[in-house]
Amino acid sequence: MRNLTLAICLVAAVLLSACSERSATERTRAVYYWSTVLDIDTVKQAFLSAHGVRRMYVRYFDVVPDDGGRPVPNATLRFKTAVPDGLEVVPTVYIVNECMAGDTAGLARKVLRRVVRMSETNGVKGVSEVQVDCDWTRRTRSRYFGFLRTLVALAGSEGMEVSVTIRLHQLAEAPPPVERGVLMMYNTGDFTDIACQKPILDMADAAPYLRHLSGYKLPLASAYPIYSWCILFRGGKYVGIMHRDDDLPVPSGDTIVTRMPTVGDIMEAARAITARRGDANREVILFDLSNQNITRYINEDYETIYNSGAD
Repeated sequence: MRNLTLAICLVAAVLLSACSERSATERTRAVYYWSTVLDIDTVKQAFLSAHGVRRMYVRYFDVVPDDGGRPVPNATLRFKTAVPDGLEVVPTVYIVNECMAGDTAGLARKVLRRVVRMSETNGVKGVSEVQVDCDWTRRTRSRYFGFLRTLVALAGSEGMEVSVTIRLHQLAEAPPPVERGVLMMYNTGDFTDIACQKPILDMADAAPYLRHLSGYKLPLASAYPIYSWCILFRGGKYVGIMHRDDDLPVPSGDTIVTRMPTVGDIMEAARAITARRGDANREVILFDLSNQNITRYINEDYETIYNSGAD
């Protein structure tokens, strides 16, 4: 009887060890959805299915300062279609850094309440995580971290974790007090400079920040850019980003330049991250899901990017 018990315990230990190992090496394919209208049409659905995307970080709304400096919601997402079945949704809230320079009392509760209400109203079920995107600095760090601690406590009571985006310059700072982060491997250069050829992703700009990556004390996923910018310059001076052809007047003599990363640029970044923090590529997130972005490259290219974290 004793031998049988020992055998059962041994088998259980082996099974638990195997499950733990699979969990530690499990790969997740994800996307950001960064628009004011959720519209999962046949093009987007085909992309999600073809590449086995399991998680979608959906921008629910922004938080911006009003005329009096008080944080208020803005650009709230409208649900034109439902979220596809089987897709985990992580509601994401972009907070303008200036909001963290003023009074944030009650902000965490308002943000979470709005996220929960939007999810319930639009049939988004099983939400277990909320993400905050904020380009905080040393000046706003203390207030931002205080906001996050409150949000973590409130979200925990709702059965949710809190994650945040991590910009490259923030790697040199202490990590935010949350469960995990997403390293944003994009917007590395100065897009207002006409001489900057790779403002979206250039490892020459990103590399100095990555020296902090191996010692960064926060679990990380990695987000890579698949978008492009059409930038208008006048007399060599920046005018604006053109989202549509008629966004801005274009007098004769103006210059419109297109900036976009190549698959080679993205893979160079992915290899640099793997060399320093292989775990940070166990979840690869593409920014962002739009028909233009997901038809820019061929399917094999997206597969190459998603497989960047594979051993």
